[in-house]
Order: sequence, then structure tokens, then C-alpha cells
Amino acid sequence: MSDVAARAGVSHQTVSRVLNDHPSVRPETRDRVLAAIAELGYRRNTAARALVTRRSGTIGVMTTGSPYFGPSSTLIAVEEAAREYGYFVSVATLAVFDQDGVSRAVEHFLSQSVEGVIVIAPHAEVRDALAPYVDEVPLVTIAAGFAEGLGVHTMSVDQELGARLATRHLLDLGHRTVTHLAGPQDWLDARARVEGWRAELHAAGAPEGELIQGDWGADCGYLVGQALVERGAPTAVFAANDQLALGLLRAFHEAGVSVPGDVSVVGFDDIMGSAHFIPPLTTVRQDFTALGRRCLEMLHSAMANEELDHTPVVPHLVVRSSTGPVPVGRGR
Repeated sequence: MSDVAARAGVSHQTVSRVLNDHPSVRPETRDRVLAAIAELGYRRNTAARALVTRRSGTIGVMTTGSPYFGPSSTLIAVEEAAREYGYFVSVATLAVFDQDGVSRAVEHFLSQSVEGVIVIAPHAEVRDALAPYVDEVPLVTIAAGFAEGLGVHTMSVDQELGARLATRHLLDLGHRTVTHLAGPQDWLDARARVEGWRAELHAAGAPEGELIQGDWGADCGYLVGQALVERGAPTAVFAANDQLALGLLRAFHEAGVSVPGDVSVVGFDDIMGSAHFIPPLTTVRQDFTALGRRCLEMLHSAMANEELDHTPVVPHLVVRSSTGPVPVGRGR
């Protein structure tokens, strides 16, 4: 840093301000310092910085390593937001969120002197596994329906609201009720989507539609779609994710059931390519970029013992061609 200061003709403190993007540096001075950094090939010595500041500049992120769109997109969003905040990220992937696995992951993070830990926690048993560490390090979980308390802070997309938006859209089109193809109920997001679907039907005075338990895969959606065709497809189905909806669309297409002419289908996630399904899929979009930023804001506030904002990220309904008015003769 001293070499950079000498080359740019400024003080050591000015170089530090430029590196930390301090607003008090004049533009021409900043340009001169950045030019000197480029000429000398300067890189920060993070180990030395940690010794001086007594801060590692690192956060831990614990995840299941799930291939599904939601958890993987959340991990990417958190990592990108962490870089914006100037943090390095150490990732621990757990096949199962049990006490032993969580303990080993947290101990691994603590050995690296992480400043905080984010847990992408879609499963119900995560809170109990994290409880022993609430006094060790600031903890933020990304999970729907996690009640606050016990020192574990929570941020999420409002999954219940997303399900209500999907259900309300179908009811507004004239469908008497809505069938829900749910995700696995050991996932908190799936539980919240069931709760939202049921709450919106109740609020509208609509009869409760059929609840079908599924997993997250297109194969499950396909098999459920075939079964629905055999016994008479409902006029409206809300699938807990876009992969389930994709399987439904294929089963309906093969059986000659028109979407949306005979049955309307709504998904959840707005995965890449959902606008190119046949027909293009109406779905609920989650803003993972906003989720990552909000999560880092929460962790930063927790580390500083500041007041936390637990307001969830708002999802948005994306209306495409897979939904339409109730078929003639099958309405209210």
C-alpha cells in the first residue's frame, strides 16, 4: 500500500480510503490511485488485514447442496450479495441437517473465525440443530415459516403470499376451487405454500380443493397428471413448483387435455425457460437477488447488535398462457 501511495503521490490513508470506496476522495485522486494499483499489480493481504482489524472478513454459508432451483438460486444470491458487502464466503454442504452434521459445519466455520453464519434452511429440523450455537456466532436462516426467537434470525421470500397470489388468480378467472399439488412437507417452503393455498380458498369462501402430496420433480408431476386425467381433471391446479407443473403439462398434452382450455395450471419459482413451456407457464416469481441482499443486511445488523428487519421479500405473480377462464359448463 505504501508503494501505491508513493506512485500516486498521496498518503497511505488516501489509498485506504480509495480501497474502501470512501466518498471523501476527489475523483481525480481516486483515478490516480486506481492507476497506480493497476500498474503495480497491488492486491490486499487479507491475512495481514485480519491481524490488524481482528476481523476475518468471512461469513459461513451452510446449505444442503440441493439441485433444486430455489436453494441453488438462494446460494448464488447470497454469495453475490456477500461480495458486494466485501465478505469472503466459506460454504459447507450438508446432505442431512441433523445435529451431528450441523455441529461439524459450525465448528468448521468457527475455526475460520467467521463473523456470522447464514443457513439456507428449507427443512423443519434445522432450528433445533442450530440452538446450541446461538451464543457462539450471529445466525441467520433463510426459511419460510420460521418463528423468531432462540437467537436465530430469519429471512425469506413470503411463500404463503405467493401461494395466495396463485390461488386468487385462478379463483378470479372463475374456477370454483383449486387443486394443489404440494411439495414434500418436510420442506418449510412447501408447508407455507399449502397454508397460503388453503387460506386464500377459505378467505374467498371457496370449497377446499384436493391436496395432493408430491415431491419437487417433473416425474411426480407427470404421474399425478396421468392420475388426474383418469379420474377427471379439475379445472385448476396450483403446482408447488415449476418442475411439477412441467410434468402436469406433459401428461395433459398426451391425454388431449387442453391447457388452459380444459384446465388451468400455475407453477411457482419462474425458473429459467418457464416462459417457453407449452403453453408458457403462469407462475410465482421469487426475487432471489433481493433475498440475498436482505439476508446480508440482516446478518450485518445482527453482527452490529442493531435492530433487525424481518419483513419477508414479496413475490410476484407472472401471468402467461397456461391459465384462462373456467371452461364453459364447469363454472360456479
